[in-house]
Amino acid sequence: MKALTSRLLTTLACGYGFAAAACESPSPVAIPDGATATREQMLAAQAEVKAYQAAMNEFVACIDSEADAAGEQAPAEFKSLMVERHNAAVAEMEGVADAFNVALRAFRTANPAPPAAN
Repeated sequence: MKALTSRLLTTLACGYGFAAAACESPSPVAIPDGATATREQMLAAQAEVKAYQAAMNEFVACIDSEADAAGEQAPAEFKSLMVERHNAAVAEMEGVADAFNVALRAFRTANPAPPAAN
C-alpha cells in the first residue's frame, strides 16, 4: 500500500510539474518479545527505536516541506496525498512506540528488579 501511494504521488507530482517525492520512509524497527528478550536486546531495541523516531521525524518534515513547496497551486489530489503520507508516518511512529512500550512492560514483568539492599 505504501509503495502504491508513493508511486501514485510521484506520478501525480510529475504530471503536475512538481518535483517527484524525494522523501524516503525509514524501515520499521523489529521489536523483540519482551517476555523472552535479554537486557541487551531490549537496550539495542531502545536505541533502534530512538534512531527510527529521529529518522521518521526527518521524513515527516520532508513531507511537510514538499507540500509547502508545492504551494496553493498544487492540485487537491497532491495535497490530499501529502496529508495522507504525513498522517500514515505519524501513525506508524506511534505504533512502533506502542509496540516497544508493550515489550518493555513484558520485559519488566519477566525480569523484576532485585530488592534494594538496606
